[in-house]
Amino acid sequence: MKYIGVTFILTAAVLWGMTGGVADILMDKGWSPGVISFYRGAVGLVCVFIWFIIKPRQHMPRTYSLVLWAALAGVGVAGNFTLYFLSIESSSIAVAATLMYTAPVFVMLASFFLGIERSSWLKWGCIVSVLIGIVLLTGAYSSSGASVNLTGALTGLGSGLSYALFIFAFKKAAAEGSAPTTLTISFIVFSILLFFYMDIQEAASVLTSEDLPLFIVLGLIGAGISFVLYVFGIKRTAPTTASIVAMVEPVTASIFGVLILSDSLSLIQGAGMVIILVTITLLSFKQAQD
Repeated sequence: MKYIGVTFILTAAVLWGMTGGVADILMDKGWSPGVISFYRGAVGLVCVFIWFIIKPRQHMPRTYSLVLWAALAGVGVAGNFTLYFLSIESSSIAVAATLMYTAPVFVMLASFFLGIERSSWLKWGCIVSVLIGIVLLTGAYSSSGASVNLTGALTGLGSGLSYALFIFAFKKAAAEGSAPTTLTISFIVFSILLFFYMDIQEAASVLTSEDLPLFIVLGLIGAGISFVLYVFGIKRTAPTTASIVAMVEPVTASIFGVLILSDSLSLIQGAGMVIILVTITLLSFKQAQD
């Protein structure tokens, strides 16, 4: 049971990585990032809402703070998805991924200043190690593949801040209410925000498209299952640890690309994957001992 929280978060991150691969397939088919993101959250909302209405009295929110934190989590998820795609559009996927995965730095600083957890050399070392691994994995070190402008940089950092926001918000909401309650509120807010961002006509065409089953799979693994596991995991895990462990997501996405999409990985990218996995394993063992 010592590793249960980290295991839940690790599994959620693996599913998020697979979601990236499914989203890549849908984008190659011509679907826009906004519509893909919306269906990811909307299918997740259907899943958790069914769970919610099984015992509605038990899951009704009892405090305003629970509603507030769950809503903020929804804002964080929507901001993370949207700003990440905008950063890719403005710069490159290498730059966008590297900037988004600065989230552990923001989480560590906020946790330290809010007194949620203590700063330690081990945690800072793990953050630096993971960031090095991300740079190697994404190829952001290469000037030829990492063009960056102000818009790309700001949206990339914004996606990292949004990531940090939903980590803290889910942590607070999960402590005050049940997973169905937290996730239902979060995905309602997420869906409303993305509804105004996406192309509504394109979104409606999904319902009669042959790609609809792929959108359902995207929502099931990318929200319906993964975020349930994440909320259960964040209850038992420190925010900084959760943010670092979740960095297994790009590793999973890369493996998915190699196995399913016939992508290739260089030796340097493989080294980046190893650095990330070793760091996460080390931190997981340390978390279990604390």
